[in-house]
Amino acid sequence: MFFKLYAISAILAASVSAHMDIVKPCPRFGPNCIDKPPALPAGASWDYDIRSPIPSDGILCKSNTPWPSPVETWTAGQSITVSFEQGGAAHGGGHCQFSISYDNGQTFAVIHEVLQYCFFNGPSNGNSAEVLSYTFNLPSNLPSSDKAVFAWSWVNAIGNREFYMNCADVAIQGGSSTSYTGKQITIANHNGYPTIPEFSGDYTTGLKYYNNAPMITVKADGSSSVGKNTTVSATPSSPQTTFQTAPSADYTSYPTATNAESSAYITSSKPHKPEHTHTKSHGHSNGKSPESSAPEAAPTGGSQDHSGSCIHGNMRCSAGGSGYTACVWGTWSSVINCPRGTACQSSGGSIVCDWA
Repeated sequence: MFFKLYAISAILAASVSAHMDIVKPCPRFGPNCIDKPPALPAGASWDYDIRSPIPSDGILCKSNTPWPSPVETWTAGQSITVSFEQGGAAHGGGHCQFSISYDNGQTFAVIHEVLQYCFFNGPSNGNSAEVLSYTFNLPSNLPSSDKAVFAWSWVNAIGNREFYMNCADVAIQGGSSTSYTGKQITIANHNGYPTIPEFSGDYTTGLKYYNNAPMITVKADGSSSVGKNTTVSATPSSPQTTFQTAPSADYTSYPTATNAESSAYITSSKPHKPEHTHTKSHGHSNGKSPESSAPEAAPTGGSQDHSGSCIHGNMRCSAGGSGYTACVWGTWSSVINCPRGTACQSSGGSIVCDWA
């Protein structure tokens, strides 16, 4: 037996943090968006940990730096679809909210929510999402702005008590009001906020925080005010939600697995294991410059977008085989090191970190 990792996404992970993330609208600095994102702002870098929970000392959007231009332009009242990446761990579902901010992510008002069974069609002990997109109507009285921030947030039903959130910079047009009043976003399992325990089969767990959330008014000028609590049904319905069964989006621009073992890893019988086990998620950059002189290993299948110096989704081993790089929208990433004791190799059309 030996440790082998198959590259099945644009960036391999350096941890087991394989959760959920949105791919449309394109979240801030997300490398795997369905639509090509704007160029990175000066000093910013791709968020290869886009699926990871918000760190306990981290800001809600994980970055206060917006995209230089909106990734979507929406009209108040229109139907929108929010899509999630395939292959993440859905942790039995839980509570999801979709919110809007007009002060660069400091305060959020909820515009839609899927409580209890987010990513599933009912109670589940599974990790594989049944639902990978949600379609709902924007409120018709959302204020118009070219600097609004859309957010998806999630408290998982099963697993470590964590808080997940992705933010996308969007423009809103055609709004019938200069302010919008909705429930204030519910934050839990995060530094200074309440803890919602694992559901253990009880999907009403934590609903009190959502049902009793105060109302908040957000305005196009960035100001906001919090009102009294609101009470809603303990079993909320989502009449405007359209469920799509996974897979739901066109992911042909992403590399695909080339081996049946690609969705897992094989543990080693050797006494020395790598420091990290890898799953299908996104990894950490080690801060080194891309090794553009690295030999081109057989890349996994990327899209045919030839803009930039490489094809989005392709991967190659770095010089010396200590790690690998991946093409993210025409630019090679910094070298991502293989686990200790392994080296990058090309095997059967895949990039693998195999025992050296």
